[in-house]
Amino acid sequence: MIIRRIVPGETRVGWIGTGVMGASMCGHLIDKGFSATVYNRTQSKAEPLLAKGAAWADSPKEVAELSDVVFTIVGFPRDVRKVILGAQGALAGSGEGNILVDMSTSEPSLAIEIAEQAKAKGVYSVDAPVSGGDIGAREARLSIMIGGDKGAVEALQPCWEAMGKTIVHQGGPGAGQHTKMVNQTLIATNMIGVCEALLYAHKAGLDLDAVMQSVASGAAGSWSLANLGPRIINNNFDSGFFVEHFIKDMGIAQDEAQRMGLALPGLALAKQLYLAVQAQGHGRDGAQALQLALASLSGVDWKNR
Repeated sequence: MIIRRIVPGETRVGWIGTGVMGASMCGHLIDKGFSATVYNRTQSKAEPLLAKGAAWADSPKEVAELSDVVFTIVGFPRDVRKVILGAQGALAGSGEGNILVDMSTSEPSLAIEIAEQAKAKGVYSVDAPVSGGDIGAREARLSIMIGGDKGAVEALQPCWEAMGKTIVHQGGPGAGQHTKMVNQTLIATNMIGVCEALLYAHKAGLDLDAVMQSVASGAAGSWSLANLGPRIINNNFDSGFFVEHFIKDMGIAQDEAQRMGLALPGLALAKQLYLAVQAQGHGRDGAQALQLALASLSGVDWKNR
């Protein structure tokens, strides 16, 4: 199959999923000169992109019919399957030589399935989940983990550079999703440490902002502490990454670990704690809402401390 050059002003981009991260990511492509056709289940969430000059399509299939490269970033594997492989999905509207790029966090096995079906139609498929949350998406400094055909991945470089700072091709189909599972496993246990440490500091009577000055830049520092720690202190539990999506990711990682015969008890604990967060009504809050569940175990009313 011939891989077309991807050039701002020439290549037509499609975008499916204009949520917390997708809207910013697509916006960066438009800012770089790409024309875009967009679709989202709730059209109002696409309005900022339409105001920037994007065109609206009524289905993922229509997006693909009007595009050379189609990006998707949606919530769950079932959503990925629907918007790419469904009767009105992007693959149904794709022509030979087109490229499908799924930037959702999804199942490695589904990424492989999509790649196989796309290849049979003469279409390239790339899995490229990201890390960096709403801040990374907004500031175009995401880490992009990529699996798929090397030639297609290299052709997409102008798009990667518009959205991210760390861009690594991990291997064939599914390799990007496996790498994202590594990322999510690291975050899961780290978030327990961040929340427990701030809870400890509070009960010890320390000034939380002063504590952050001491620990965030030392050996205990992490992205989660630096970026979500201040939100926790300020009772900002708005989502840069939904709790319900994190539970989904940990479930995928657990399933893959079981398939490989791995015991990951830390990941299992983190998932159980986040299920408690969801049960307390915080499924649509950010991952930092773990603080509320851990505080409640010790009888601490974190929001009114």
